[in-house]
Amino acid sequence: MSEAEQEPSGRSTPAVPPSLSGQVPQITVPLSAVLAHAELGLRRVAGPVEDRPVAMVHTTEWEDPTAYLLGGELLLTAGRHLGAVAQDIDAYVTRLVAADVAALGFGVAPVYDEVPAELVAACDRHGLRLLRVPPQTPFVAVGQAVHLAMAEVRSRDLRRMSQAQAALASAAARPDAVEAVLRQLASHLGAWVVLLDGGGEELFGAGLRPAEPVPQRLRDLAIRLSERRRPTAEHPQAVRTPGSDTEHQGGRQLFAHTLPGGDAGSSLVLGLASPAQLSAVERSVTGVAVVLLSLLTGPRHALGGDTRSAAALVRLLFGAEAAEVAALLHPAAEGQPQRWVVVHGRRAAAAARRAQPSSDAVHVAALGTALGTPFLEVDGDSLRAAVPLVKGGFGDEEPGSTAGDAPARLGWTLGVSSPATTAELPLAAARAERALRRALGAGSRVVRDRGDELSLHALVAPDGARALARARFAPLADAGAPGAEVLLETLRTWLSLNCSWDRTAVALGLHRNTARQRIMRLGGLLDADLQDADVRMELWFALRWLPGGDEPGGRTQ
Repeated sequence: MSEAEQEPSGRSTPAVPPSLSGQVPQITVPLSAVLAHAELGLRRVAGPVEDRPVAMVHTTEWEDPTAYLLGGELLLTAGRHLGAVAQDIDAYVTRLVAADVAALGFGVAPVYDEVPAELVAACDRHGLRLLRVPPQTPFVAVGQAVHLAMAEVRSRDLRRMSQAQAALASAAARPDAVEAVLRQLASHLGAWVVLLDGGGEELFGAGLRPAEPVPQRLRDLAIRLSERRRPTAEHPQAVRTPGSDTEHQGGRQLFAHTLPGGDAGSSLVLGLASPAQLSAVERSVTGVAVVLLSLLTGPRHALGGDTRSAAALVRLLFGAEAAEVAALLHPAAEGQPQRWVVVHGRRAAAAARRAQPSSDAVHVAALGTALGTPFLEVDGDSLRAAVPLVKGGFGDEEPGSTAGDAPARLGWTLGVSSPATTAELPLAAARAERALRRALGAGSRVVRDRGDELSLHALVAPDGARALARARFAPLADAGAPGAEVLLETLRTWLSLNCSWDRTAVALGLHRNTARQRIMRLGGLLDADLQDADVRMELWFALRWLPGGDEPGGRTQ
């Protein structure tokens, strides 16, 4: 056992581990709060009257304990190795002051009957607070009192932090979310808070605005931080990681922090001017506000740098063509057209029953993440999505890919079109719908349309093929209910599912007998033997060339 642990008169104090960073712990209590414990009987007998935070309690009888101190300690001693002459005592106090000891607690008895006058004089001379610890007060009681006070401070800080975080979160849900978050942050910090752009322009502010030059210094900090993110000759890539800077101006602490995301030219900076240095709790609350403001000013919100989707919507509302807005939604490489795949989906009845209305937004977000697109619509149990075709994206997988696993886990069956240009999106949508029906009929989680490359359709003259299709299905023009279009769709689905009555019924949501009756009626109207494979092949070919029937030759015209 070390000498520091062998205390005269049985006095001891719980060990306080140093912080991992080697710095004074953030949780401190004022020395006045320790002196206020009447049951301890502590009394200040020398040193400054100004209060001082205490970070921990430490007991030692070493003549030079400074190697074991971090600073901010209330150091307790009975004076076993204090020294016999004034010069030694003065050197002892000098070492403690150099180690930034908060205060020295001197226990009277059994070594000394009273605090030595030489120690009182040295503490007054060097500005070290000296406390008298009466004989009836064990050192461990002093340690316990300080630790209980620290626990109360920690509990109070946690409550304050929790209340501030809840207020910030509520503010983020308001229609004026950015301004509301800034107002809450200013209120909890008692500071002026401002959101600036990369050029130092003030966008929003909250709290009492200080006089110049404080606002100008914050603008300068914002500009300096933004310039650090800009590409240079040595670092051609823009720095996207957030940064911060701080300085003091007229007794205030100025703090600036870039919000994550965005390019250097579109950087946003949170600035604040606090009348005092931010505490640990206030720094934590500020960090929460930075995260919320980063989300609120990101690409999906009005202050974000990416406003292409909103611009595309505005153009569509004003009558623009799809090809015009596609360049905004899905920029293509120079000289290359935008390429898409269209996805249609159907959610299983069991999954639909399990879904809760409150989870709709989360469900749609999960689907968008799985498909790799924000351009999707979920209408009840139906899904439609346009997926930009990018290397490694949803529409670019190899055969056998598991990219449909995530939608399948969410209860969806998918039909995916072959790649299409913007002008071909309606055709791709028809292909995706038919792929979905094949997937439903076959019980597959996803079916992909293969397109018409290297097929016989590419060898046929489009005009002749269209004329053949119109002539072949002309007898259906006078068909009664359910109508020619319904009968043709039933035939198309039946042929695509290898003439299976059961799968056709599932794909179309019909009874098996209804699907069978429609096909038999079609055979009679067309005067065709549908048991003949050649006849079925001819009809399948003709169906593909009907107007609006996924015309294979459409891209060659």
